[in-house]
Amino acid sequence: MFRREFIGQVAGAVAASQLATRVGNEAVHQAGSDWRSQFPALRQRVNGHPLTYLDTAATSLRPQVVIDALGQFDATDNANPGAALHTLARRASASFDEARRTAAEFVGATDPLEVVFTRGTTEGLNLVAATWGTANVRSGDEILVGVGEHSSNMLPWRALAARTGARMVYFGLTDAGYPDLADLAAKIGPRTRIVAVSHVSNVLGLINPIAEICSIARGPNRIVVVDAAQSAPHLATEVRTIGCDFLALSSHKLLGPMGAGVLWGRRELLESMPAWHHGSNMAHDVGLEHAELSAGALKFGAGTPNVSGAIGLAAALRYLRSIGFAAIRQHQERINVRMLERLAALPTVRLIGAPDARARVGVFAFVVQGRTPAQVVAALDEAGVAIRGGDLAALPLLERFGTTRAARASCYLYTNEADIDRFGDALASAVRHS
Repeated sequence: MFRREFIGQVAGAVAASQLATRVGNEAVHQAGSDWRSQFPALRQRVNGHPLTYLDTAATSLRPQVVIDALGQFDATDNANPGAALHTLARRASASFDEARRTAAEFVGATDPLEVVFTRGTTEGLNLVAATWGTANVRSGDEILVGVGEHSSNMLPWRALAARTGARMVYFGLTDAGYPDLADLAAKIGPRTRIVAVSHVSNVLGLINPIAEICSIARGPNRIVVVDAAQSAPHLATEVRTIGCDFLALSSHKLLGPMGAGVLWGRRELLESMPAWHHGSNMAHDVGLEHAELSAGALKFGAGTPNVSGAIGLAAALRYLRSIGFAAIRQHQERINVRMLERLAALPTVRLIGAPDARARVGVFAFVVQGRTPAQVVAALDEAGVAIRGGDLAALPLLERFGTTRAARASCYLYTNEADIDRFGDALASAVRHS
């Protein structure tokens, strides 16, 4: 019965300005054609086979334009930024400021000082928990989180609850894998201070109705925090339309370098929050008895910033915007259909979550009867196919669907039908030898 429904649904379903110009021109010419040529990693062979990279949900590959942006900065502008200092420092400062403006435009923010540069989604969520949470959450308050969340959107809130005496409350998932909105609404109470939820599940790949969730969750003396790590690479991100108070994303999942990311927060909230780390660059006029904190997001930028990470992230964001999310989405849905067909053709493979090509990004978690995820990962690696396996940092979600471990294949704009067929053939071979 499951396979008939599955198949049926499938069938129905470099200064900053110079760099921006270059990225825009190159990507516009490529739109709708061969984006793969821009990713040097795909030219290699692994275990004698062409690399089939299906681990984007963990870390995406980088296009040449991002590699070039990082190399350009390292080669010519690698200085501690300062707008009124020597030439290299001024260049670094200008590029860093431009990267912040680019990130603000990417998430639909009206004010660049709503953009905090972080080491990634995890650090952004921890920052909110440590600052807004510490200042506003008290004993007896409640923090509401979905059972399907990644551990990075669960553990910071649990640590906050432990520090403050607040209580963790969890809302459930439907059988298809979506947040249970009725359960969410029922569990919001007068003591709910934080609601934390992901836009896209890192296991199921399903696109959650995030604007509706935020509409349900928002209220006085309460914040809604969105984990956009898996959605930002695939979907246009507009924080004002989403209606959240904070949103975090990671560079390395959307073609940029590791160790960089963005936390967007409403300006009035950022101004009201205490600083997290203290030191140079987050304050000025620092004397023995007084320090003037910097404005908005700058208050959370203590120490020497990761300028190259921000520049690489900005190059990736410009690349994605110049291609356009409509084109990316159209390509992804075609790839989703092929992937769902290949998985449905294997009787001993069970997809976790609804098999709807149009309701998901290219993330597919599955279990194979008679084979552990580690065995599946190893077998596919021998064929040059890179996937991931384990508890996927979402054990409660997997338990909700009757398992504790799963394999996961994840696709992106550089994935083509040949990749999916190599994956399908390698998986079929692994299944036959189980």
